[in-house]
Amino acid sequence: MSTIPEHTLNDGTKLPALGLGTWPMDDAEAERSVAEALDLGYRLVDTATNYRNESGVGRGVTRAGVPREEIVVATKLPGRHHGYEETLASFEESRKRLGLEYVDLYLIHWPLPRVDRFVDSWRAMIKLREEGLIRSIGVSNFTAGHIGRLEKETGVLPSVNQIELHPLLPQDELRAYHEAKGVRTESWSPLGRGSALLKDPAVLAVAESLGVTPGQVVLRWHLQLGAVPIPKSSSPERQRANLDVFGFELAPAQVAAIAERPHRRLGGDPEEHEEF
Repeated sequence: MSTIPEHTLNDGTKLPALGLGTWPMDDAEAERSVAEALDLGYRLVDTATNYRNESGVGRGVTRAGVPREEIVVATKLPGRHHGYEETLASFEESRKRLGLEYVDLYLIHWPLPRVDRFVDSWRAMIKLREEGLIRSIGVSNFTAGHIGRLEKETGVLPSVNQIELHPLLPQDELRAYHEAKGVRTESWSPLGRGSALLKDPAVLAVAESLGVTPGQVVLRWHLQLGAVPIPKSSSPERQRANLDVFGFELAPAQVAAIAERPHRRLGGDPEEHEEF
């Protein structure tokens, strides 16, 4: 199996090109799945306060026996903790649940524009990064307008924006904005969770022509867009298959064909969705 390539983020840190998602695992499942994934070669693990499995993720990181400095652990700030002091306290709670001295990547989970406190949270995250408790800071589900506010009011751009991204929602404009600003795109729900994407005729045709699975085709599509997919799987066999996507390539026509369909969200609209 190929070694996972890495991206260099705008703050100089490294981010593996593919990771393991952990929602909606509980602590026990997360501990087992994270340990197994790290043993297979994964080096990026994604969780969040609202996933309620940070303790299990942390135990899995310890159980795997992989050197800590090789692993990128990402977690996220919940909406109920937006605000400067609230963010400092929430982060410390996450760090203790994870059982880690530092967190590699900390994201604001949703912008909650109605609440309008995400810039205050961002300032707190800048402080935590300066103190060495966080290696990289980023956001999740932010629009170009939200990111623009962060840059205008603090002078600091996110290293990552984790967004809903899959062939049903390719996010061309937002990805172009990220590229122009040096922000790395991460993909949640990369396989179109809850949809019939993996049974789509266009995806099946590409998979058959390359001798790979439909899931591998879609993950390769993300990689060739420059995005970092974080598929969730608790099955070692599926984890292994999801990781085995660096030994083949899609032709440009195949990349285009996979996303030639009506586009729709499977999750919330960042301008309106509120998750506390």
